[in-house]
Amino acid sequence: MPSPVPAAGVLLSNMGSPSAPTPSAVREYLREFLSDPAIVDLPRLLWLPLLHGIILRTRPKRVARLYASVWTSAGAPLTAITRRQASALEASLGLPVAVGMRYGSPSITEGLRELRDRGCGRVLGLPLYPQYSRATTGSTLGAFREEAARLGFGEVFAVEDYHDRPGYIEALAASVSEFQAAHGAPDRLLASFHGMPAKSVTQGDPYYEQCKHTASLLSSAFRLPSSALSMAFQSRFGPARWLQPYTDEVLKGWAREGVGAVHTICPGFAADCLETLEEVGAGYRKMFLEHGGKEFHYIAALNDRPDHIAFLASLARPALA
Repeated sequence: MPSPVPAAGVLLSNMGSPSAPTPSAVREYLREFLSDPAIVDLPRLLWLPLLHGIILRTRPKRVARLYASVWTSAGAPLTAITRRQASALEASLGLPVAVGMRYGSPSITEGLRELRDRGCGRVLGLPLYPQYSRATTGSTLGAFREEAARLGFGEVFAVEDYHDRPGYIEALAASVSEFQAAHGAPDRLLASFHGMPAKSVTQGDPYYEQCKHTASLLSSAFRLPSSALSMAFQSRFGPARWLQPYTDEVLKGWAREGVGAVHTICPGFAADCLETLEEVGAGYRKMFLEHGGKEFHYIAALNDRPDHIAFLASLARPALA
């Protein structure tokens, strides 16, 4: 008799969130997040004293207030939505699905232990970053593979990106179409991606080109001219030059030009989080209106939409076949 194939499971990963909207919880989260060389590519002797001496003393209080503005009864939006995605994906696949965040809790180790305890000997790592970047996907999959090997999983698989998959583009297009059916067509449609240091391009990171490709495919899905959907990058910090154009500067420019209504979608975020709900949905809206814009709407991330879950299942099945 041939040996039975070990049971398979899926680990859904995202960046993670603090455990509470408090300065102490945010400080612990930022300490782990900003200590990763994949996130801050500076010499440790320069960066760590700055991190522990200044940033972790001053930044947590302000960031905690931002988290408090979007916190839900189920906790941080990103964590709560990822748990819903895992539950829906498990129902679709008929296989165990656990959540393991790159930073914070539940951790990658905790998620893998859950799958091991549920009898899984094979595991698929599915980071919910549509576009590959060394700082996000690379760091997450590195930690995933290391922990999976340490915990004794026999076979380990991974999805590295899905920026151009038809099911992903179709789900994005459907979300935009449904939103416009409810709110009307905007004067401008903006695809805002999370920023990265500009030097990532010269270092060979494919993130920027994949973002451009996603935006182009989304534009093609609506049969729009290339100028009808603009692309920009948000969430930059520090004095270094980041990928351009910057979302805030694009919106300010549009407002000054007299652009009335703007709809913004964030195709690099598989689940809503602080950066989409607070930075874009609240902060950029306020900024656009203050600079003379008339109407600003944020189109929600794909979250646990049925078409998004169906697409994620279509990614997982071939990898585990």
